[in-house]
Amino acid sequence: MTKKMMWKMLFLMAVLMIACPLFGQTPGNQTANGHWVAITAGFSMAIASGMCGLAQAKAVAAAAEGMARNPGASAAIRFALLLGLVLIESLALYVMVIIFVKVA
Repeated sequence: MTKKMMWKMLFLMAVLMIACPLFGQTPGNQTANGHWVAITAGFSMAIASGMCGLAQAKAVAAAAEGMARNPGASAAIRFALLLGLVLIESLALYVMVIIFVKVA
């Protein structure tokens, strides 16, 4: 281990030891920062929905191409597509549940 790397690790340990008590503090006035929870919840839902839409579009395009190349395997491809779409959609549903729990 080089001396420069050792100093970086020592500095990182010192920063983490100083930061630990800060995270353990009780929050102050929650009503002053309450509006940020709703705003970040909206952004997180927008990001999750957008990424789910892109992933579903890519999955459907790949399944359609796979079925076009090998029509004999269309049943297996269709099953894998539906399973993948369900798992992709569950991401948006989990985000929505977390938002309802956190905001409400």
